[in-house]
Amino acid sequence: MHFKLIIAFVEDDKTDAVMEAARACGATGATVITNARGEGLERSKTFFGLSLETQRDVLLFLVEEHMSRRILERIAQVGEFDVKHGAGIAFQLDVEDAIGVKHQIETLSEVVEEKL
Repeated sequence: MHFKLIIAFVEDDKTDAVMEAARACGATGATVITNARGEGLERSKTFFGLSLETQRDVLLFLVEEHMSRRILERIAQVGEFDVKHGAGIAFQLDVEDAIGVKHQIETLSEVVEEKL
């Protein structure tokens, strides 16, 4: 079984919705890193030296490769990445090897076999 790592940077108020959507598409869990920040095309606005930018969360999903594109597209839809400027981004990377995913493999084997 091969895996992909989906990394999503989402507005913190959309984290729960994105997580639920990814689970509904087959993700078996995620790691959330809270309170990230960054800049896009335009610099963040400030008011008397205080940043007015929205906090971001970084979500890491280790998913089976046959499910990854569907999960990625759903994350983008729920996160409104193509609707709102600066709403977030998501991308996937190939995973060469993974340890500690035995239970995921057992659970996903049946689901993936049905899709193939």
